Amino acid sequence: MAGGDNRAVDISRFDTLLFDLDGVITRTATLHATAWKDLFDAFLASRAAATGVPFVPFDVDTDYLLYVDGRRRYDGVDTFLRSRGIVLPYGDPSDPPDAETSCGLGNRKNGYFAQHLAQFGVEVFDDAVELVRVARGHGRKLAVVSASRNCADILSRVGLLDLFDVRVTGVEAADLGLPGKPAPDTYLKAAELLGTAPADAVVLEDAVAGVQAGRAGSFGLVVGVDRRGEGDLLRAHGADVVSADLREFLPSLVATPGPR
Repeated sequence: MAGGDNRAVDISRFDTLLFDLDGVITRTATLHATAWKDLFDAFLASRAAATGVPFVPFDVDTDYLLYVDGRRRYDGVDTFLRSRGIVLPYGDPSDPPDAETSCGLGNRKNGYFAQHLAQFGVEVFDDAVELVRVARGHGRKLAVVSASRNCADILSRVGLLDLFDVRVTGVEAADLGLPGKPAPDTYLKAAELLGTAPADAVVLEDAVAGVQAGRAGSFGLVVGVDRRGEGDLLRAHGADVVSADLREFLPSLVATPGPR
């Protein structure tokens, strides 16, 4: 089901909504994708020059979606490089940006992202913001579950930080030793902190890894948020429904106030 076809999906029975950040609430996914391309193209070009292997640039339309989007930063580095037959030491989050480890490259990528964020700022998706505000006003419990370590800063920049009861981000995941998406652990932790059974919660995700996490966690409803015309891909990886405009869920959301 795509935008306009989800009228039969009644979310009034769910008392909890669990939102991804990048690509669902904010438009920072584009900034992330650009930062990843900056990182990997420089790394792959340098490696090609040193080894003589052909330089094949990072493809935002395929590589980003399949190997990076929705994953924790260091896992994204490791997963993409393995797809190219490159295995680096995983390293430690304290590794400097020039370290030839997954963590070092991940920290280098965050520098690129910070530059793009400062230059271009943050935009939001109005449909998601409206859904968050209406859900909050109708007694739903809300969490943001993001691989980003910049999540709190980004939400603060757009004035949405206080609307969420719980945040499980790259920071909390690292502190708690939780594996990132596509493992369901971060979503399950958010539901636990809210006192909600997974069956009573909705996961809203635009990334394949996030949709897989929602499905693996046996959540009551997994909504694939289609920002790029990839509804079939999201369905294929476990989305129950696909939506291009989250406002289509508002009528059923406001039908019955949820407990709080």
